[in-house]
Amino acid sequence: MDKADLAQDLIDERLEQALAARRAAAEAVGRHATTECEDCGGEIPAARRERLPGVATCVACQTRREARR
Repeated sequence: MDKADLAQDLIDERLEQALAARRAAAEAVGRHATTECEDCGGEIPAARRERLPGVATCVACQTRREARR
């Protein structure tokens, strides 16, 4: 195994650790997720809540938030 292979293995390992931590955090937040947008009060679609556990805004409101930044 050369240095490039070792480096790639380390990158893969760190990526898996980061993804596992993110999944665990998302699951914890997802248990307390709301179905209502905190900006407009509209319903956050189930597909969005499933895809982004813990999301607090609908797509339109999130888009507005990002545009203001």
